[in-house]
Amino acid sequence: MTAAGAQSPLTLTLVDGVYELELRAPPVNEIGLPMLEALERALDELDPAQGRALVIYSSLSSGFCAGADLRALYQGMLATPELEERRRRVSDFIDRIHVVMNRLDTLPLTTIAAIHGVCFGGGFELALTCDVLVADKTARFCFPELRLGIVPGFGGIPRLKREVGNGVVRDLLLTGRSMNAKRAQNIGLVSQMVAQGKQLDAARATARQAVRFDRAAAETCKAFIKPIPYAELEAEKELFKRLSVRPVVLDALKKFVESTDVRPYL
Repeated sequence: MTAAGAQSPLTLTLVDGVYELELRAPPVNEIGLPMLEALERALDELDPAQGRALVIYSSLSSGFCAGADLRALYQGMLATPELEERRRRVSDFIDRIHVVMNRLDTLPLTTIAAIHGVCFGGGFELALTCDVLVADKTARFCFPELRLGIVPGFGGIPRLKREVGNGVVRDLLLTGRSMNAKRAQNIGLVSQMVAQGKQLDAARATARQAVRFDRAAAETCKAFIKPIPYAELEAEKELFKRLSVRPVVLDALKKFVESTDVRPYL
């Protein structure tokens, strides 16, 4: 089975009770409207009666996901000079992406992110919806949003606070520095660090283990140990909406889009 056609930014398959969500949108699986719509379709296709686990991975050599599609965001802001209309469009997109992230977070399946390379911004937020994070040694995690004059807007702050100590959260957010896979494992964010290119094999092995258990027990356990911080998620949304329509953000996005750096995400 697939979530969409050949041009889709992702593919959903089901094998032996394990769903696999392959991200495949060059250059680094940015999350814009096409990816959002594809994620919505994939979630509609997921059937907990058929699959017991979900593995999310990228088939691109560049990494897992670089986050929001900043070029599309910039072009959309240029095309919408009227401030109230710009606010409405940003609000609509953020509301939709939060619905997707919350659905992923609360799926009655064991969800596993297989991460390599870039896992930045919205890509990091996508990974944080998963129950288990597996990373190869090339993985790097980062919240660079403050460089653009915004905060993470896809639910990253409350979900990161759920997983690690506040000192780590403040370091990542306020410095914009990236964290390698070894440190992520040391602080308990990543459960397994594996050799380069082995993250999908490890995630699949974890999924095969997870599907062995009683369904009701697994669902009950997940709901108990992984509470959803809904109030903080709503507060983060409002912060993002307020900050994102300011002129300083448009200037920062312009600089990003016009950058000749081969790795502008860094």
